Amino acid sequence: MVAGASGRLVSVNVGLPQDVSWHGRTVRTAVWKRPVGGPCLARRLNLDGDGQGDLAGHGGVYRAVFVYQLGSYDHWRRELGRDDFEFGQFGENFTVEGLADDQVCVGDRYQIGEALFEVTQPRVTCYRVGIRMNDARMPALLVSHHRPGFYFRVLREGAVQAGDEVVKVAAGEQAMTVAEIDALLYLPGHPREQVERALRIPALSPGWQASFRAIDEAPSSGGPEGSGGAAGNAGLTAVSPPPAWPGFRPLVVAAVDRESSSVISLHLADPHGAALPAALPGQFLTLRLDVGDGAKRLLRSYSLSGPPGAASYRISVKREPHGAGSQYVHSRVRAGDVLDAAAPRGTFVLQPGEGPVLLISAGVGATPVLAMLHALAASGSGRDVWWLHGARSRAEEPFAAESRSLLAGLARGHRYICYSRPGPADVLGRDYQAPGRLSASMLTALGLPRDADAYVCGPAAFMAEVSAALADLGVERVRTEIFGAAPAQTPGIAATAARPPHQPAGEAGDGPEIAFARSGLTVRWGAGYASLLELAEACDVPVRWSCRTGVCHTCETDVMSGTVGYDPDPVDEPAEGSALICCSQPRGDLVLDL
Repeated sequence: MVAGASGRLVSVNVGLPQDVSWHGRTVRTAVWKRPVGGPCLARRLNLDGDGQGDLAGHGGVYRAVFVYQLGSYDHWRRELGRDDFEFGQFGENFTVEGLADDQVCVGDRYQIGEALFEVTQPRVTCYRVGIRMNDARMPALLVSHHRPGFYFRVLREGAVQAGDEVVKVAAGEQAMTVAEIDALLYLPGHPREQVERALRIPALSPGWQASFRAIDEAPSSGGPEGSGGAAGNAGLTAVSPPPAWPGFRPLVVAAVDRESSSVISLHLADPHGAALPAALPGQFLTLRLDVGDGAKRLLRSYSLSGPPGAASYRISVKREPHGAGSQYVHSRVRAGDVLDAAAPRGTFVLQPGEGPVLLISAGVGATPVLAMLHALAASGSGRDVWWLHGARSRAEEPFAAESRSLLAGLARGHRYICYSRPGPADVLGRDYQAPGRLSASMLTALGLPRDADAYVCGPAAFMAEVSAALADLGVERVRTEIFGAAPAQTPGIAATAARPPHQPAGEAGDGPEIAFARSGLTVRWGAGYASLLELAEACDVPVRWSCRTGVCHTCETDVMSGTVGYDPDPVDEPAEGSALICCSQPRGDLVLDL
């Protein structure tokens, strides 16, 4: 037990969510905090009169009260040459004297007024602090200058007020400071021994524990222990291995097989007979299809469905009535043709382990999970493996015989097939186990293991329903794969009517060609854009971001072809073959996985 005065509460600041205008959009934010006079009750979730505009990124038990220091105010006055700060300037609830980020440790406990608090994590910086400060660089500066501030959890509710003494009553386990913890996640390095030490801090918030666990479990990049750089940051985003080759290379179509009434498979091999680099089970290939007639080449991504260690790649393509790419593949691609392909990519991959595996799919969504089934069968896995699939009928169930054969070779294989429109010759109990769609109620009745790793692929509505059902059953590790563009993640931005991707308004740019592969759109770069993110937004291409200054890696995107430059530089490099689109610009023609 440690006791003694550590500082003073200078100002208590609160604010409720409000709508502000920013770059032509409406942002919901509570980053504007104002001092309050007299006592204020600190409750489990926040202070009286306070709120959060984005509960996904802010608020909650472990982020009830945000603390920032007068010492950092002085630092930023000098660094930024400003004298216009007021209490609450950095979005903090408590402005304090003392309690520096390089002295306060996660897990430290403090008595302030009637309330008892525990330090849980550093601030997760997002773009809204840049709005409040009228300086878009602030999320990156707070990290790079080791002055993020930190959050309190309220252990005992009570009244606090400006002038209260801040008394340290207990020290956190491992004695890791807020600045150390923040740098360990966001800055290059991530030494494993320090990550493991952070994971031994019981007070550290679950979100930060999950990030450090991802770093700890990530495979080594092959470089020095704990090195960052090209390995990426698994604590901030799912990281795939570096691509086996840059850009596109020619592959020959060795064979074409029919898998169902609407699905065919292409076997792709090296034109000179060389072995192809092994793909991870669940990854995909991106093809560049020359449809001729002067039309722009199509970019389409298809999951690999064959054995990951095979001499050739197998992709499987469903013929869609209005799909230009699938129509071309089905009607015009033949054995002997040569197609341009980018290297296997993707983070929807089978994870190592000994526990149960749920492979859940609908329709052609079976393709990536079939590759996982191949990998499990090839290794003679003793894991409990469930193959759960929904199709219309036996005629439209791809890989029916193949999946049955693979499951038969597993010691603990289970199969459950649903047909929504069984054919006259389809036999219940032999071809399928239940009529109708593979639904939440069916999953509930199967008694699936809660400690399983679940992999789900299919139409968006199917994945949402299945994921929710698995969560209700207590299955915590659920991964999904999306064939088209991923849903946008734009925290705090007011919803607007969705528009399909399009050419940007105004005069066309005269710079490099930027192809958004998942969106089927190619545009010219123009000098009016500060980043690839801004260009994508101008085209209504679905994007994901949070900090917009190269800190959080939310915007990290695979680069299929081409290279980028950075301005400003990210605080930690993305994985090799990826780019942080929020702060990057093209160095030539680009193909992005967006």
